[in-house]
Amino acid sequence: MVVTKILSNFADGIVVCVKMCRSPNFFARMLAFAVVCIFFRSTHGAEAGEVDFNFQVRPLLSDRCFKCHGPDEKARKKKLRLDLREGMFRKLDDGFAVVRPGNTNKSELIRRIFATDPDDQMPPPDSQLKLSVVEKDLLLRWVAQGAEFKPHWSLIPVEKISPPRMQNKSWPRNPIDKFVLAKLEAENLSPAPAAPRETVLRRLAFDLTGLPPTLEELDAFLADTSNHAYERAVGQYLSSPAYGEWMAADWLDLARFADTYGYQADVARDMSPWRDWVIRAFNDNLPYNQFLLWQLAGDLLPNATRDQRLATAFNRLHRQTNEGGSIEEEFRSEYVSDRVNTFGTAMLGFTLGCARCHDHKYDPIKQRE
Repeated sequence: MVVTKILSNFADGIVVCVKMCRSPNFFARMLAFAVVCIFFRSTHGAEAGEVDFNFQVRPLLSDRCFKCHGPDEKARKKKLRLDLREGMFRKLDDGFAVVRPGNTNKSELIRRIFATDPDDQMPPPDSQLKLSVVEKDLLLRWVAQGAEFKPHWSLIPVEKISPPRMQNKSWPRNPIDKFVLAKLEAENLSPAPAAPRETVLRRLAFDLTGLPPTLEELDAFLADTSNHAYERAVGQYLSSPAYGEWMAADWLDLARFADTYGYQADVARDMSPWRDWVIRAFNDNLPYNQFLLWQLAGDLLPNATRDQRLATAFNRLHRQTNEGGSIEEEFRSEYVSDRVNTFGTAMLGFTLGCARCHDHKYDPIKQRE
């Protein structure tokens, strides 16, 4: 949702993104920062005349070409896949290739999209799909520039990039602000004025604890006129037990935490020890790599501690049946499938459910895998 909002409507989307960037939630910050970087790179490249495959070419191919030359094996024609590198650059006769990087005269894709003969023209006239002059020029420039092919943007590690230049050098307080300000200046807009201090503390309290500030906290913050008042307030909320409870809420949802088994009469089960461990992990600032490792295989670590073993309850949070007539092997398979899907969603940000029944059409996951 955030990605779509930002890419389709920057003015509204950037507000969402900035809030997420300033959120204490690790997952929200990483997603928002990645989207800001990707958006800046794609728009900056477009202004410079560079064609970006993921944000300009792939959507075009997906909309006009993948119906017949994409991931759907049953609908694919001429055994040509334009969603894969090997299909895109497949060699043909007479020195041609589907796409020959840097050579538009030897690229069959270019020849076909500019063809006037209905038998050669792509997309075919009877498909009711068309490419505009601008879109054809985009593909032509992409091939001429070397036809860089990239995996889907979600599978590309976020690279460290330098913040853009801006005119107002005094407003930014962190690198993310520089990306925001550069876009505002490009649109001839100015940042909104700073919020009142009581509003700032209210936002901070909700972001870090999910709770409004108390009157005592508000009075103390307003009375603190030092340059470190905000940092002190951040430290106070980070050291609050409510911080771990608030942060844990998102992870409990991802991990499908529940106090009942989920089948039949939905009998109660007590998973509170694992829940309390998650809260402690956030309050103790457990490193993220250890947070994941302990939940996946904490019991396999050398001299595993009680908390490391307890963390692996993550793998047992799925629905479980206690019906007398249930088939043991059937539900064992269901449990394993649930764990795999949850691992993909929570730890990879990846959908794995489709591959349970068939090769995934849009993610590189095979059913056999």
